[in-house]
Order: sequence, then C-alpha cells, then structure tokens
Amino acid sequence: MHHMTLALMMASPQPALPPSGPSLPAAVTSVDCPATAELVPGIDSTDARVSARHLVVVRKRARRVQLFESGVAAPGTGSHGYACYRAGLGFAPEGHKQREGDGRTPEGWYTTSDKPWSSFHAAIAVHYPSVQDARTAASEGRITPATRDRIVAAQRAGKKPPQTTAMGGEILLHGGGSSSDWTLGCVALEDADIDDLRSRLPTGMTVQVRILP
Repeated sequence: MHHMTLALMMASPQPALPPSGPSLPAAVTSVDCPATAELVPGIDSTDARVSARHLVVVRKRARRVQLFESGVAAPGTGSHGYACYRAGLGFAPEGHKQREGDGRTPEGWYTTSDKPWSSFHAAIAVHYPSVQDARTAASEGRITPATRDRIVAAQRAGKKPPQTTAMGGEILLHGGGSSSDWTLGCVALEDADIDDLRSRLPTGMTVQVRILP
C-alpha cells in the first residue's frame, strides 16, 4: 500500500513490521545534504514552494529527508550541520504510488498535518493523493470520476483527501527505524530524527513536502 514513515503510511492501520529488506547506507554526510533547496537534484527552482517557510524534501533514491527554511538548509545537530536524516521507504520503493498495497512511496508535491493518534511514533500525515494523482488515476480508470472529484474538493479545501480509495492512502512520515525499506509506503526515520524534525516544524505539522524519485 502506502506509507512513508517524513517514515510516510496507509489507510488501514499498518502492522508494526520489523525492519527488514536490503540494508541502506548508514552515514549521513554533508555531501548528502545540500545547503539550499535549489541545489537538490530534481527540484524546480522556479517553483515558489521551494522557498516556503518550511519545506521537507524526501529524496527516495538517496534515502534522505531534509528540512529547508525559506529555501536554505535548516541547521541541525548532526556532524553535517543540517536537519538532514536517513530514511527507509516502502517495501517496493521504485516508482510513484499507483494503488493500495503496491508498497510504493508516492512522488510529487504534498502538504502535511499532524497525526498524533497513529500507532507509529511521531507520525506526520502526508496528504496523498494529490489533485494530479487523482486526475491521472481517473483518466487511467483506476478510480471513478466521483472519487476524483472528492479528492480534488478535499485538497482545494485544505483538508486531508479520502484515504480508502483504490489509490491507497495513510502515507506518513514516522519513526521506527531507517535502516531498510520496511514500510507499506511511508517514509520511516529513526525515532530521534523524527522527533528532531517535528521540533523544527510549526504546530499542526502543516508544511509543504516534495517527494522526489
């Protein structure tokens, strides 16, 4: 399904799976953490959201999550000097999320909100699917036009979109461990790292997040 455990996660409660799968690089160095958002590979520097007060960038291929403030890397406590963290992804991480249960972490622009009732440590909800996700899925016959319209309406109202459609949902940024791709689609960080990230975000955890391939 989906889950970033941001880790991001999915619609029905995701079981607390032990970290498994291929191990990921352990160290986070300054090379992994650009000084400005414009230097992130794949970022469109002309997009106004790049200079938002808070921007979380998830780079799936690099397995990194980084916080930028007004386009500049937020300072952090690691040896690299930035708020930049290792991340684990869904169990089938390559490619954009298409459907419930595919194990992929979505890609694109999203907003976030707090999810304090989640069983996953310090969860931040990613508002997947986006308007573009819904329109694409409807054009491909993966959801109905009525479902697309419900997703679009929720997003335009600034609300979390429906999470139980055939596209999947409940994508989170959460704790639980980052040493492997073990989630159902969420972005997973070490508990200390998601706590550190949350401490730097506004109340409500409402920020822009860009998830890159």
